[in-house]
Amino acid sequence: MGSEDGSSYAKKALGILGATAAIGLVLANMNFIFGLLSAVYPIGSSGVVSSANINVYWESGGINNVTSINWGTLSPGQSKSVVVYVKNTGTVALTLALSTDGWSPAGAAADLALTWNYGGVQIQPNQVLAVTLTLTVSEGIEGISSFSFTIYITGTQVT
Repeated sequence: MGSEDGSSYAKKALGILGATAAIGLVLANMNFIFGLLSAVYPIGSSGVVSSANINVYWESGGINNVTSINWGTLSPGQSKSVVVYVKNTGTVALTLALSTDGWSPAGAAADLALTWNYGGVQIQPNQVLAVTLTLTVSEGIEGISSFSFTIYITGTQVT
């Protein structure tokens, strides 16, 4: 009963190992062997990513972008107004803010004031809002013969 030698024990172990590997190979490929059925159920999906974006145009139809405003020649105490159209091209309601920067000459901001008639209303996606920008020159302006500055209109998502 205990007379088996090491080589016959190794042969039996190798045979069992080989048989186990063969059975595993067959089981792993059962779907190829027996043509098991499967089904796939597709589910479509879509969505919109929130975005805040505006464009500024010369006309309400949104054809020509405003890239620069030429205020012309202004006298001390004079104001000049320009109407532009702000369109919400994003996907969320926005409120607007106006700011300026890059004044040349550097002291011009003390004698020139830019205002607008925007009253804080929300602008819905695809809505266009006419706003009037007004530049006013102070009565006491001195030493400025020409000027330039950058106007920023910022749209911020309504919270």
